[in-house]
Amino acid sequence: MSLYESLKDEIYKIPIVDTHEHLMSEEQRNSQPIDVFYFFAHYASSDLVSAGMSPQTLEKIRNTSIPLEERWCDFSPYWARIQNTAYAKTLQIAVRDLFGIDGINERTYIQITEKLRGSQKKGWYRYVLREKGNIVLSLQYVGTMDVDKELFLPVAYYDHFITARSKWDINSLERNYGVSIHSLDDFLKALDIAFERDVKAGAVGIKSGLAYSRILRYDKVSKVEAERLFNRIFSHLGEGLSWEEAKPLQDFIMHEVIRRAISYNLPITIHTGLQEGNANIISNANPVHLVNLFLEYKEAKFDIFHGGYPYTSELATLAKNFRNVYIDMCWLHIISPYVSRRVLHEWLETVPQNKIMGFGGDYIFVEGAYAHSRIARDDIAKVLSEKVEEGYFSEEEALNIAYRLLRDNPKELFNLKI
Repeated sequence: MSLYESLKDEIYKIPIVDTHEHLMSEEQRNSQPIDVFYFFAHYASSDLVSAGMSPQTLEKIRNTSIPLEERWCDFSPYWARIQNTAYAKTLQIAVRDLFGIDGINERTYIQITEKLRGSQKKGWYRYVLREKGNIVLSLQYVGTMDVDKELFLPVAYYDHFITARSKWDINSLERNYGVSIHSLDDFLKALDIAFERDVKAGAVGIKSGLAYSRILRYDKVSKVEAERLFNRIFSHLGEGLSWEEAKPLQDFIMHEVIRRAISYNLPITIHTGLQEGNANIISNANPVHLVNLFLEYKEAKFDIFHGGYPYTSELATLAKNFRNVYIDMCWLHIISPYVSRRVLHEWLETVPQNKIMGFGGDYIFVEGAYAHSRIARDDIAKVLSEKVEEGYFSEEEALNIAYRLLRDNPKELFNLKI
């Protein structure tokens, strides 16, 4: 047996702490009509559009009221174009391992649909995550604290506070948190209530995904200026402040969110790099924009998502230079396994080993999370075996690092009692 194979065998025995999932609840999955196109809820669907599929055709193939055979005919030419991508390879792994089916093609799509429908039963998530994937715990980012605590722990969002810029947004916060909001102080009181409620419900961290809609630079803004902008919201009957007008207010509230995260000892996870979907402004998501936050809030712990891809070396520099910055490889292994291996080589030579989170599935459907975990384990095994062969690590060191990446580091960062 090769060093890679023996190390991989040991790495597959490690119970993973998965740092990032968006999985629909098992109840939701089991109550909706699903077919083979359930696998194209995201990621691979972006590749389909990139390959030329129109948004209208994408919407059609997801429409379960249209005959499956008709939708397959529309889908198959584009599927042929994207089967080289890691997103597509991940789906092939899922159907092979979980259903015993060799590939997604014209001979198998009906059989896959039947298998998926047969899996709509209680216990499927436990089977896929625990029994097949050896994923002991996943952090769920689904906008609610109501998750299956046997498999998941929740992470809270406060982006809806940061992006509030109209009376409709304020009214929504009033309804959600049971307070009247007439001033910036009232608004911050609602934010306090949200934190208290979420921590009591078991939140282990917070997340911001605003790189999808704005630049990650959050400037220091005075309360006086923020209050002036906040008060302007009440002078607009319609849309409210524009995104450009609202940026200073958003910046101020982001700083307030971070201060509260520090007070509760909650890690702050931030989306950086590639945005899921099609057509966005990638430069907005460069983690370098966050430097002023790292400098100011030394007590905070910033878990920077997706390896910053394509800004992977920039993120290595940040994690190396700042004691409060961590690298998270969630999503990265299915963006590109090759890049994941290349940058892990780099990070293991530049960044302290306790600062790298090795896996987060980042899927809506559970089968994708499982398949992604296999790719991640294989990537880590390949990198560490190469490091041993180079003489950079001993085998014992390599296995200890694997445990750190897949279990110990996220356990420590998120203060998990497992």
